[in-house]
Amino acid sequence: MTKMTMPHGGDVWLVHRNAAARKILSDRRFVREPFRTGERAVPFFVPFPDFLRGTLQFEDPPQHTKLRKLVQKAISPKRVREMRYSAVAFANELIDGMIARGGVRDLVTEYSLALPIEMLSSLLGVPSSDREKFERWSSSTLAVAGKTEAEVAADMAELAGYMSDLIAQRRAEPRDDLLSSLAHARDRDETLTDAEILPIAFILIVGGFDNTATFLSTGVLSLLRSDDQRAVFLTDPDGLAPTTAEEVLRHGGFVIAPMVGGGGGLVPFVATEDVEIDGQVIAVGEAVSIDMVTAGHDPAAVADPGRFDITRTDNAHLTLSHGLHHCLGAPLARMELQVGLAELFMRIPDLKLAGEPVFDRTVLTQPMTSLPVTW
Repeated sequence: MTKMTMPHGGDVWLVHRNAAARKILSDRRFVREPFRTGERAVPFFVPFPDFLRGTLQFEDPPQHTKLRKLVQKAISPKRVREMRYSAVAFANELIDGMIARGGVRDLVTEYSLALPIEMLSSLLGVPSSDREKFERWSSSTLAVAGKTEAEVAADMAELAGYMSDLIAQRRAEPRDDLLSSLAHARDRDETLTDAEILPIAFILIVGGFDNTATFLSTGVLSLLRSDDQRAVFLTDPDGLAPTTAEEVLRHGGFVIAPMVGGGGGLVPFVATEDVEIDGQVIAVGEAVSIDMVTAGHDPAAVADPGRFDITRTDNAHLTLSHGLHHCLGAPLARMELQVGLAELFMRIPDLKLAGEPVFDRTVLTQPMTSLPVTW
């Protein structure tokens, strides 16, 4: 572990070893309540957006358990398997459009972003025609620079009004979507309030597509910059998509940039008592964060961790977290990544780069915003 003083929020222990990271992520003695209540600032590289502190990822049991159980029913592996057919169809629709337009295309705007937004819209039950609003709300609520407090507040109010109207509609006329499920959910005969539903909808809309879009763009870029692995992938895109997706999640960043900084990435916790992890005592009140980059490259957990290997079957990365706070949308993100990579390279096997990727450093998630490609 390394103790760091972050630019914002003070000191935090950064955990680098995979096994130690998994212990912490599964140990209920580590909580996020002090961050949620505002008792202390989140130790991070940038000021953590206030909006996020009110979402599900900052809840602890029992409230976290109650809300997570309800959402998991809607994003179950079975539901995601059913959505896969529509994902394949929509991916091919997007590819058809790129092929028809020809020339140099922007993979992010024309493919990587459009696919997860369409799937999220279907899951939640919101119109995909509002895609531009989703993108603006996401960029605004996760902004760490370039936006005034008034602009962020206005976008948040607009998002809250939009979702409140949809929730009211689903209460009146339920459909087969997540918002309807939440609007009519009963836990011990208590219907969820709008105040409980809104943060769930917020985090899914704001965080449910831009990370996946960047994973997909990173996967394409990783394969285009790895001639040997791309050749392997092209032998069986469908069959290799699952292991390729996991390796992109673990190591894709290193294919894009050989030097990748560690320093955390997952939301930190606070110890509620003295806890010894891997021979180091984390004292009560101290903050601890998982450095998922180094945890995914721990040689005790991953053989030959510096090698990009899309056939790797035992992949112990923590990019989608683990335990209590394992990413709720993980099954959906994995499916979209697998489908997005397989369909693209099956349809356009001679895809190649036509420029360098562009990233937005003013947003917390630092999404890839442009990737020029041709064939």
